[in-house]
Amino acid sequence: LSLVGSEMCIRDRACTVGARSAAVDSTPTSDFSLKDFMGRWYEIARFDHSFERDMEYVTADYVLQDDGTVEVINSGMRGGEAHTARGRAKTTDTPGRLRVSFFWIFYSDYNVLAMGDDGGWALVGSRSPKYLWILSRTPHLEQGVLDSILAKAASRGYDTSKLIYVEQR
Repeated sequence: LSLVGSEMCIRDRACTVGARSAAVDSTPTSDFSLKDFMGRWYEIARFDHSFERDMEYVTADYVLQDDGTVEVINSGMRGGEAHTARGRAKTTDTPGRLRVSFFWIFYSDYNVLAMGDDGGWALVGSRSPKYLWILSRTPHLEQGVLDSILAKAASRGYDTSKLIYVEQR
């Protein structure tokens, strides 16, 4: 038994591809203004994860606080019931990279990967390939704009076939 790169080989006869997390380019956009990012965003699509599972009509509101942190208010509906999660975000030395927490002192990466020239949409990920969101200032995006965002995500290594499209009003 030997390991060769990401393959496991048994006596050089058979190799199987080992489980390896996909590499993504999670570099934040350098063209980012925290002030312009504030306000309401509608979640257009996301990767599945437990904290938003089965949520629809999801919005995220970002409010700049006097101390420079950002209040984050995520809202949505699950099974006909309204749900809200409040958190906070801190800026970093890297434009477009925030550290977000919804639970006490535990912070996660929040990277704004790309934004529309008009500020009408944002592509957001993290260091992990497990998280990706498409956000819009409006509840719906034109198909051509969405296709362009999907191409940007795919070019960064994200598997866009895993996106869940969120019901919006």
